[in-house]
Amino acid sequence: MTELLPINTSPLPVRLRVEDYLLLDASGAFDDYAKTELIEGKIVGMNAQHRPHGMLKMEMYDRLREALLAMRSPLRPVIEFGLALSPDTLTEPDLLLTSEPSGDGFVPLASVALVIEVSDTSLDFDLGAKTALYARHGIPEYWVADVNAKLIHQMWAPNGENYAERRKISFGAAITAQTIAGLSLEPE
Repeated sequence: MTELLPINTSPLPVRLRVEDYLLLDASGAFDDYAKTELIEGKIVGMNAQHRPHGMLKMEMYDRLREALLAMRSPLRPVIEFGLALSPDTLTEPDLLLTSEPSGDGFVPLASVALVIEVSDTSLDFDLGAKTALYARHGIPEYWVADVNAKLIHQMWAPNGENYAERRKISFGAAITAQTIAGLSLEPE
């Protein structure tokens, strides 16, 4: 006689794939939300951006663009471009530096040199879940600009779900990228 195995009747979460998420988005499912991202199969609603957040993001973009052009770097800063890290994760970082800003689809993961998140209300998420996510997927360097504390958490050398190297830089101080030769943002 064959023994029957017990059936698991507890609810199981469904992990969405990027293509599922995009279909839902195209159908208007997220129209009532300011912005969403797909993080490891889960839809995450992002907070609306206030002026300090938006102004800091624009200032960082301008300074990065000027520095990269002066260096004649093939990297370009982009604002809120989709970055598919895996089949179930699609983020839209505030800024990222890529060698492939043009083309169809999302920014290729292999082209990304630096990801920057600007945080005011999302600091714990950006320093926790997003740090683990970006490190796990090999983003070489990650900065979190903390609007409230007026400092940048700079991380590099991804190692598993974290970064082996990190430091904090106060707003107004020079910050030098650790993985992009010659890239430094000097105080104005």
